[in-house]
Amino acid sequence: MKTDELIAMMASGVAPVDRRLPLRQMVQALTLGAVLSLLLMLKIYGLRPDLGVMLEVPMFWIKLAFPSALAVGAMLVLRRLMRPGLRVGATWAGIALPSLAIWTGGALVLFSSPAAQRLPLLMGSTWRSCPFNIALLSVPLFIGIFWAVRGMAPTRLRLTGAVAGLLAGAVATMVYCLHCPEMEAPFWGLWYFLGMLVPAFAGLLLGPRLLRW
Repeated sequence: MKTDELIAMMASGVAPVDRRLPLRQMVQALTLGAVLSLLLMLKIYGLRPDLGVMLEVPMFWIKLAFPSALAVGAMLVLRRLMRPGLRVGATWAGIALPSLAIWTGGALVLFSSPAAQRLPLLMGSTWRSCPFNIALLSVPLFIGIFWAVRGMAPTRLRLTGAVAGLLAGAVATMVYCLHCPEMEAPFWGLWYFLGMLVPAFAGLLLGPRLLRW
């Protein structure tokens, strides 16, 4: 058999690649992971009893906006990390800007408050459990997101794992907001962020093992 005939025979069975498949897999992973995280939250913690009232309070939506913006930023970074050869570049701002915004807002609240009130504003009443609750709720999301990312064959495994974990933590924090009673920006900027860093650090450690292809 001639070389040209062999190439033609091999190429004849090649199906076109569905470029939307990675996006669909990520949407599926995020949707299923968020639903499972919500069910886990309802089972273990429950909704905050005054949630109906809180939906009319602007500060509640500001609280929810922080992890939401961070989730969008992490998703934008992850989309580039999942494709070999693409630079992240200015897309890092999607993670940096929400973080800086909440830290700046929290600092302004602290420094404008009387000294005796600063520690309670920072610690709240749930600081001991908050990061661990977020980390627990991120588990279903972590599994689903890593499944979707692995199918894209990333090359920067530790960095990709860390951002994938951050995405899982950010979406889990969105879910946790439906339970958490804390309503002060200094608390969110510290304890919510630490909660999101737990799956991010796990992704950093496990990325080379879970994302290798």
